[in-house]
Order: sequence, then C-alpha cells, then structure tokens
Amino acid sequence: MSTPKLSRRLIRAAAWLALGAALVPLDGCAVAALPCRLTSATLKIIPVVGHAAATPFDMCSSAID
Repeated sequence: MSTPKLSRRLIRAAAWLALGAALVPLDGCAVAALPCRLTSATLKIIPVVGHAAATPFDMCSSAID
C-alpha cells in the first residue's frame, strides 16, 4: 500500500474515532436531538434573522429532551 493511501486511511480512522468519542457521553435523547441542535446553532450565526429562524429547531430539541 502506498504512503498517501495509508495516511488517508489513518486520517479517516482517526476522524471516525474522534466522532465516536464525542458521541459516547450522549444518551439516547441527546443523540436524537443533536441534528436539531446543530441546525439551530448554525442558523443563529446568520445576522438579523438567525435567532428567529432557529426558534423551531430549539423547540424541536426541547421537545425531544
């Protein structure tokens, strides 16, 4: 196996392990609410309308929890 392929595989494996380690402390409800929370946080970055647009996603994550 060539070196670039091996390094890509190692980076990909490390990324999956990091993602898995980040999700381990979350219980079932937190994992289910994660997409709503990420979408809400992303929308809140937008000036002026961000917080208003994120309100339904905040309610979604609150309802799941």
